[in-house]
Amino acid sequence: MAASGDEVKLLGAWPSPYVIRVKIALELKGVSYEYLEQQLWENQSELLLKSNPVYKKVPVLIHNDRPICESAIIVQYIDEVWAGTGPSILPSDPYERATARFWAGYIDDTWFPTLPKYIKVKTEKEKAEAIEQSFVGLSLLEEAYEKSFKGKPFFGGNNVGYLDITFGSFLGWVKMIEKISSIKLIDDAKFPLLAKWAERFGSVIGVKEHIPEADKLVEFYSKVLKDIWNVTAPNN
Repeated sequence: MAASGDEVKLLGAWPSPYVIRVKIALELKGVSYEYLEQQLWENQSELLLKSNPVYKKVPVLIHNDRPICESAIIVQYIDEVWAGTGPSILPSDPYERATARFWAGYIDDTWFPTLPKYIKVKTEKEKAEAIEQSFVGLSLLEEAYEKSFKGKPFFGGNNVGYLDITFGSFLGWVKMIEKISSIKLIDDAKFPLLAKWAERFGSVIGVKEHIPEADKLVEFYSKVLKDIWNVTAPNN
């Protein structure tokens, strides 16, 4: 729970994987907060524009009237401010913490931006290249999970941690893209460790209720995102 007198608000939008990771972090820490749904592109609220004047994007965490922006920074902030409640999100060991941050950066900056190409490509060659890029990234994550995290239930060990939250926040989008493209990404045969991890992560209380259903995201893509989504997904 938030400390007595703390006021915590989260400015977000339900489809955003970057908002999802903040929601999960707050839930795991047991922090009470007020959620304020925002428009992603048009008719943005005065509060959002005031709180994040640089990027004008969600998520924004407002803690006692002080805004914190960018999902990776927000998750680390939550872990530090509410260090005495719930499980630690970032590893305590400096090397393990650096490793988790490295892979989280790889997922955000390199792996996830390849996924929109599945549904934007126009030729079979481009589609094959997009599939190959994504599978290379998943192979690296499968190897990292096996070697660096030693077969524990989660990347964070016995509990959900920073890298789990980062990667897991995209699972709804992965399933949406699988439906639209008819290509299985986290395949049991190709990536058995990641497939089992995804199943475990998606069943954790405090996680599963925040991962959007694939069908709902498919509808969002068809009605809203299809005409404006370029080859790189919005990042925050």
